Amino acid sequence: MIQLQNIFKWVNTGANRTFLLKDLSLEIKEGEFVSIMGPSGSGKSTLLNVIGMLDEFNEGEYSFLDQPIHTLKEKQRSKLYKDYIGFVFQAYHLIDELTVYENIETPLLYKDIKSSERKAMVADTLDKFNIVGKKDLFPTQLSGGQQQLVGIARALIGKPKLLLADEPTGNLNSKQGEEIMELFKQLNDEGVTIIQVTHSEKNAGYGKRIINLLDGRIETHSASS
Repeated sequence: MIQLQNIFKWVNTGANRTFLLKDLSLEIKEGEFVSIMGPSGSGKSTLLNVIGMLDEFNEGEYSFLDQPIHTLKEKQRSKLYKDYIGFVFQAYHLIDELTVYENIETPLLYKDIKSSERKAMVADTLDKFNIVGKKDLFPTQLSGGQQQLVGIARALIGKPKLLLADEPTGNLNSKQGEEIMELFKQLNDEGVTIIQVTHSEKNAGYGKRIINLLDGRIETHSASS
């Protein structure tokens, strides 16, 4: 599903070049659940953003579902993203001017889905995340944990083939965190490919494979126990 070959990403500051990703190669098959770990600044979020087509890279090749991403135009990349990828951000990225209901519905507006069907999908998702009572509130009226749940609900509503999650339980209490990880596990069992960045050993253990990054390179690669 995903092939990264010799990916380099850097930023230039004056005469210095700082590498965020360095000669990184990785293959992820459809249906895998992969956890990415590593210290702060090791390139975890950068790698996730490159896979999610939110960040470009300087050198290397990336193919997603047999499409050469590095040669596609912005519009083609954007369509692939909307059709196949759900992203759970650490900083929520909810739209403050929209209610919980409208935030969750947003990804469906980019797809050819009838209004009645959208309503049913949103209702179903609100129910699944136990946030029916919050549907008319705005993000600023929610706690961090509730905003995180809304962000996850929004990422999942379009039934993505690939779910990318950056510290998905970072703002949740341990019970909510566990529920989310169990939900991810269930989605993965149903065939959704999941790549998560996490600091938590426990959460990483939900993945079938753990990749440790250090200084923008893959340091170790192991099957999760």
